[in-house]
Amino acid sequence: MSKKDKRAKKAQRQPMTISPMALAQFLPADAPPPIIYEVKPPQLPPGVQNEASMAMDSAASNLYDYANIAYSGMGFAGYPRLAMLAQYSEYRAPVETIAAEMTREWIKITSRGDDDLSEKIGEIEQALKDFRVQSVLSQMVEHDGFFGRGQVFIDMGTDDDGGKQPLVINKATIKKGSLRGFKNIEPMWTVPLHYDSVDPTSRDFYRPTSWVIMAKETHASRLMTLISRPLPDMLKPAYNFSGMSLVQLLEPYVQRWMQGSDSIPQLMKSFSLSGIKTEMSQVLSGGGGDNLLARAKMFNLARDNRGLMLLDKEMEEFFQFNTPLSGLDKLWAMLQEHMAAVCHIPLVKLTGVTPTGLNASSEGEIKVFYDYIKAQQDRQLNEPIDKILKIIQLHLFGEIDPAIGFEFNPLEQMNDTELAAIQKSKADGAAIYLANGVIDAMEERKRLAADPLSGYASIDVDDVPEMEMETDGEEGEPEGTGAGQPERSDRDQVPA
Repeated sequence: MSKKDKRAKKAQRQPMTISPMALAQFLPADAPPPIIYEVKPPQLPPGVQNEASMAMDSAASNLYDYANIAYSGMGFAGYPRLAMLAQYSEYRAPVETIAAEMTREWIKITSRGDDDLSEKIGEIEQALKDFRVQSVLSQMVEHDGFFGRGQVFIDMGTDDDGGKQPLVINKATIKKGSLRGFKNIEPMWTVPLHYDSVDPTSRDFYRPTSWVIMAKETHASRLMTLISRPLPDMLKPAYNFSGMSLVQLLEPYVQRWMQGSDSIPQLMKSFSLSGIKTEMSQVLSGGGGDNLLARAKMFNLARDNRGLMLLDKEMEEFFQFNTPLSGLDKLWAMLQEHMAAVCHIPLVKLTGVTPTGLNASSEGEIKVFYDYIKAQQDRQLNEPIDKILKIIQLHLFGEIDPAIGFEFNPLEQMNDTELAAIQKSKADGAAIYLANGVIDAMEERKRLAADPLSGYASIDVDDVPEMEMETDGEEGEPEGTGAGQPERSDRDQVPA
């Protein structure tokens, strides 16, 4: 067919018409739905609420209407949705990493004053292990990350009526041996019962004073509640008085990561686009397109290297475009960095991916991450641990010793080489002070005994070993004490 005939045929074509039937055959698979959550009362499992809590929840309906004035689909995702997302490693890894780091090195029980409290401290440390306090607090941080709130029930062995009363931490209300343990409770099983929604100056304004646990009323003082990401008062009822969960914060970024993880392999698989210029008048003039779709399937079945491509020499023409793949690794890494930025975790901690390039190091990022975790420990765990230590003291001794406290152990631990260098520096400094008479040997022994890393922490400070001195000349005359040699005083003696 000559070019003149092709132009004439093209001029005779009818306007383009594509039938819905033909269009439906080329539609792609369903895309993931957009993230839209309505601001509404939280959906709780059956039996959680009692009549009083349901009435209190219905009183917040006007607040839901007010929040939806500027509705943008940013409400509570709901416990079923959050529980489902918790099954994905992209959501679990950040939550578990933060919970593990906040409790990894745990705490050190300290004491103030000159009294020897080592026996008491030993009993407290054993009680912390017996009641699994470290594991309980780690799970509380996990629940906060997954659902927006972590709660621990303090089991004092009270009955239902006793649980409604406040838990006052003093020796008059907590007797020796009365503590049964600590129990983690997921927020889907609890709902607030009483809170002030009238007076913003009240200390209980949108702060529950009692909770309902599976229809059983429990005073708030018997629950240690952790909400690390508090929400505005307007949204608290819709979130079941929880905070914003890390999982819901991560969701849009993880969705982009998953879409990119699917798209990039597909792009690598089809980076070379092949096509044929063929006759499409049937489908473009309103036809069903069955023959055209069958032609495309036939082309795909024979497009690999072992197949045979067949073309109509008059009506079809083959073409191919190749897509460059450079930069895909940077795009993939950028999606990972966006996920890591939300949870403040370096990529080397979150994914195990080490930095690349000459002299690349992640030490700075790890230092910043440990600073962040230390701040979270002080902000989130100080109050619960202080409360637990007081309850354990009343349980063990019947009283609270104000001299007993705690501090978090440092997250960054030194290796043996670094510890040896520090001890050598301390020993060199002590030798200079001894030689110049700034301190005496007894003071240095006290420093060694007080330093748990010195290697001499168990020595008896008062049991000073006698120094053996070599003799030179007459029997019994120590070397170096002859004529012209000054006698050495006790101050100049350095313990072996």
